[in-house]
Amino acid sequence: MKLKGAQILIQALKQEGVKVIFGYPGGAVIDIYDELYRENIKHVLVRHEQGAVHAADGYARVTGQVGCVLVTSGPGAANTVTGIATAYMDSIPLVVLTGQVPTALIGTDAFQEVDIVGITRPCTKHNFLVKRIEDLGKTIHEAFHIARSGRPGPVLVDLPKDVMQATGDYEPVSFPDHAPKSSPVPSQIFYIKDLIAQSRRPVLLTGGGVILGRASEELRRLARRTMIPVTSTLMGIGAFPGSDSLWLGMPGMHGTYYANMAISHCDLLIAVGCRFDDRVTGKVDHFAPEAKIVHIDIDPSSINKNVIADVPIVGDCKAILKAINDLLEKDNFTVKEEERTEWLRQIDTWKTENPLSYCQSDEVIKPQFVIQKLYELTRGKAIITTEVGQNQMWAAQFYLFDEPNTFVTSGGLGTMGYGFPAAIGVQIAFPDRLVVDIAGDGSIQMNIQEMATAIQEMLPIKIVILNNGYLGMVRQWQQLFYEKRYSQTDMTYQPDFVKLAEAYGFMGLRATKPEEVEPVLKKGLSHPGPVLMDFRVAREECVYPMVRPGAPIHEMTLGSREMTN
Repeated sequence: MKLKGAQILIQALKQEGVKVIFGYPGGAVIDIYDELYRENIKHVLVRHEQGAVHAADGYARVTGQVGCVLVTSGPGAANTVTGIATAYMDSIPLVVLTGQVPTALIGTDAFQEVDIVGITRPCTKHNFLVKRIEDLGKTIHEAFHIARSGRPGPVLVDLPKDVMQATGDYEPVSFPDHAPKSSPVPSQIFYIKDLIAQSRRPVLLTGGGVILGRASEELRRLARRTMIPVTSTLMGIGAFPGSDSLWLGMPGMHGTYYANMAISHCDLLIAVGCRFDDRVTGKVDHFAPEAKIVHIDIDPSSINKNVIADVPIVGDCKAILKAINDLLEKDNFTVKEEERTEWLRQIDTWKTENPLSYCQSDEVIKPQFVIQKLYELTRGKAIITTEVGQNQMWAAQFYLFDEPNTFVTSGGLGTMGYGFPAAIGVQIAFPDRLVVDIAGDGSIQMNIQEMATAIQEMLPIKIVILNNGYLGMVRQWQQLFYEKRYSQTDMTYQPDFVKLAEAYGFMGLRATKPEEVEPVLKKGLSHPGPVLMDFRVAREECVYPMVRPGAPIHEMTLGSREMTN
């Protein structure tokens, strides 16, 4: 039976298991939207195309499925670029469907035409321009296969309007499950076992690959069997319980003192699913200088790119960690407590001497206090999304995440405006979970129009704004490195967030004193609908510890207890 291109597209999406599409209609995709009107696929109408991609990104992160986006041509397609780049940097599987002018008009500067394939080539895993109806079904299936296989990432499919209106045959196409081209040889696993046995000061460094690879259980088994302390990059938070005694917190520029010191003094560093980002390593020449380094990653291009590994292993994190655990269990391998006593005691000393802390105040709200109270009242059970900047770092430092996929944030690109639309995607995926977006007063305004989407979809999202009236992280750098020349970072000219929340249909709450923090949080968290909570926090509070750009990670500024080690 002959089907129109729009019908073939919808059938292919259903075949791929797509249950939700985040999008915004327009002339180039009107045939697709007409077909969606007849089909049982949920569509979430956002208020900006960037919001659609971030929402699909959040949905993909917490479900492990491929997020799906549908937008029109020209400005609609161009508005997706920031979201696509965000997903690309964090290896999030998306398929972004963009409308395009009819094939005969491509290259003529037609109305609402952009070369979105050319624009997104550097920030997609792959992209397609479908010029023939005969290629449509296969292309859609291939796009989903590429997005989810290997190291995941976003794929864009550009759909000319005449192809959507043409008729052709559709036959579902299946691609074989991806298997890593490289897998560890037995000798590598035996070598890792020997390194663990010989090590006296080991550390596990984990990244987003452990989350994406669903390898958290294997990581926990390995850490507890071998009594190796664990630190996770921003993208890896939640893979290992934040309440566990072996947890070191986040390393790097705003990492904990004890995580950075442990890396700097360890004799074995087992890095799993991380890419040694500059924010983690600091000055590379001084990173883990005494350690043998094992680097496990599914992407061969990540191996030896920033840090040279003594034992490089390309492959799936879960499969490799399982292989290590199986060997240790087969050989009944155990670590005697006395073999780790000195190392764990040293780490406890670092924790005691320089814990994550701040100077509490009876007169002004400290942002860290808000996060701690939020953790206490939610008992760590919320799914937290964040914007980017100081709010993001305080969330990573002071909210303890015990489960994977409960901390959703933009790591690699650092995209302001990410957190709230991502929270929409998360809440769509898990309507019965408590979802909280921790935001700054600057970043929340980037995509605040999506409050209308949350109201339309009846999503009970909670927004916690740490409102300091500044672009906080940039202001912090201006304070520390530019002699307090606060150039264009003052954000005191801002909307009344409570009134704005009420205008959209949210409950709006505000706290201006420390004693108001807990009552506002309790009221907001217990409300059955969406809530925006505006916390007026200390204006010039900084995120500490902090490693200066280009410095080794063991040289940290500790704020009021400023010292270098």
